[in-house]
Amino acid sequence: MREILAAELDGAESALQPQWKVEPAMSEQGFKKFRRRRGSRQDPVIEDVPELPEFPEQLQPEIIAQVPAPLPEPWELLRRVPIGVREHQLARSPLVNFFRDDPAAKAFDLLRTRLLHTLKANGWKRVAIAAPTSGSGATFTAVNLALSLARVPHSRTILMDLNHRHPGVSDALKMDQPGDMSGFLTGEVAMEEHLIRPAETLALGLTDAPDRNAAEILHDSYCAATLADMIDRTNADVVIYDLPPVLEYDDLTAFLPQVDGVLLVSDGTRTTAAHLAACEKMLSGHTELLGVVLNRARHAAGLI
Repeated sequence: MREILAAELDGAESALQPQWKVEPAMSEQGFKKFRRRRGSRQDPVIEDVPELPEFPEQLQPEIIAQVPAPLPEPWELLRRVPIGVREHQLARSPLVNFFRDDPAAKAFDLLRTRLLHTLKANGWKRVAIAAPTSGSGATFTAVNLALSLARVPHSRTILMDLNHRHPGVSDALKMDQPGDMSGFLTGEVAMEEHLIRPAETLALGLTDAPDRNAAEILHDSYCAATLADMIDRTNADVVIYDLPPVLEYDDLTAFLPQVDGVLLVSDGTRTTAAHLAACEKMLSGHTELLGVVLNRARHAAGLI
């Protein structure tokens, strides 16, 4: 069998070879005659071909400039609206950026650090801040915590005013800027038109007027998609949502699927243990209770 295969392969190989006519090798005398005949012919004259112009060095920057430049990322497209420092100083504004040596400012920095550790350990970004009842200082806490987070170098913090019942972030920061939060959450207003940047590391989503349909807007699946797209496009590190009182409206309950955890703000002069227990029961099984911030405490302030 092996010999048969070998024979067949040999035959196939010979069949594939081209049938060239073999000429006898040229002798040395014949080669000299070929050279003499070649030399007697008049070779065609090759006209001079003009050299191609060299690429001018001075035009190189222009060519490079014509290459499409990368588009700026969405964070850089947000409008820059700085905070009026002089106005806050004259009014003795109770914000951490203007009373850094006060014990309350140090308490917010400590709260910031503890919060960042918790968020990074769990891969979280979305934090809701609310109080059991109105007037407990939830907006005050949200604004100061956002300012403290924004002082972390190379970070990105977004503060969203979702307290459609009594919006207060713009007043706290003394920023007279229109903020159509409802239009943004429903897709009528683009993110670049809605968010503003008072600092390099801080963006704000403001609300300029109360809205009775606040809970319904927060229930809408389009709201969830809009906020998820915002976080993805801005690559934010932390997003703070300021929300209405837990025990007075159902806004926070409607919004719980969109947050990773909740910070409760307790007023040392009015919040009771029953209030905190009711809030904890409401949050149980839906999201994490990140802690309780004690506001207006007589001897201490911070996270408990």
